[in-house]
Amino acid sequence: MNRWMIRAVLWVRNPPSEKRVILVLVVIALCIAIWGAEKLFGFPDWLVPDTRRWR
Repeated sequence: MNRWMIRAVLWVRNPPSEKRVILVLVVIALCIAIWGAEKLFGFPDWLVPDTRRWR
């Protein structure tokens, strides 16, 4: 817990640049969009390994 508090204090003293914050938010939004598309349309069958062939 103390390590995270020290990291938080360091971030308050030296916050990340605006570009880095935007980059992180874009990556998070992209991950949420991919997750949402997977939930909405389902996982594509061509990405599922055919385990019957290997047994």
